Amino acid sequence: MRALVVDHSAPGRLALGTVPDPVPGPDEVLVKISAVSLNYGELPKSEEVAEGTVPGWDAAGVVERAAASGRGPRPGDRVVTWGWDAGWAELRAVPVGELAVLPDTVDFSTAAALPVAGLTALRALRTAEVRPGQRVAVTGASGGVGRFAVQLAHQAGAEVYAFVGSPARGEGLAALGADHVLTDPTDLDTPVDIVLDNVGGSLLAELLGRTAPGGTVISIGSTSGEPTPIQPYQLPLGRLTLVGIQAGGDTGADLAHLVRLTAEGRLQPSVDRVADWAQAGETATALVNREIRGKAVLTVS
Repeated sequence: MRALVVDHSAPGRLALGTVPDPVPGPDEVLVKISAVSLNYGELPKSEEVAEGTVPGWDAAGVVERAAASGRGPRPGDRVVTWGWDAGWAELRAVPVGELAVLPDTVDFSTAAALPVAGLTALRALRTAEVRPGQRVAVTGASGGVGRFAVQLAHQAGAEVYAFVGSPARGEGLAALGADHVLTDPTDLDTPVDIVLDNVGGSLLAELLGRTAPGGTVISIGSTSGEPTPIQPYQLPLGRLTLVGIQAGGDTGADLAHLVRLTAEGRLQPSVDRVADWAQAGETATALVNREIRGKAVLTVS
């Protein structure tokens, strides 16, 4: 089958190649993939990733072969899938607990944008136990996770402070539920109760000092690439809880929940760019360079 493989000589370190078809386990379905989405954390950014590796966390398509166990969706069912690798290929073997069936109203490109970004935002808010009336700061709010977090926090009844790198990157966030769109934490007029952080570095350090006593900080990513200085006793004196999370595993029920919200029009996967997977390298480079707001999706031609 064809797949996107790591090629360190290619743009974005990605190129189309040929690899063996996957062999499903007894509790796995074989899915013919129609669309995939790119996440910053899975892109090959150094030669530490082996040549020929097939990356890919998010993928949507049609079940070609049901699981031998008899569990899960049937051939012809449209599904969205999650996994730690091998999603950027024509075929994917997926455990029946790591997918959700799609209604006809949710297209593959939209569905492919849901898994990692949507699951991360959903589970971050669940971990933080967001309640109505709380003040929630979301850093990297213009990215894939950030846009889902803004919407889900708003739906939970929170007052949402969306932090972006520039005013241009903040466009559209108010419509998604952001009450305040900020580029500088010094513009905060009051301490926040919860921080959902995708950026790390100096921004997170500044927000730690602007989190209310007893507040919770959820560390999701560190796209800044900077170290985050924490002052001595800053966490215990502020009674702050700092939690790192990574979405993944037993995703079926949560994926179904995200699909349901999308089908009902209550959740908007912000797909900023759709391209054929032959343009994977250029699309990956644009994502790393922060030229994409929201999600980038590749169609499998």
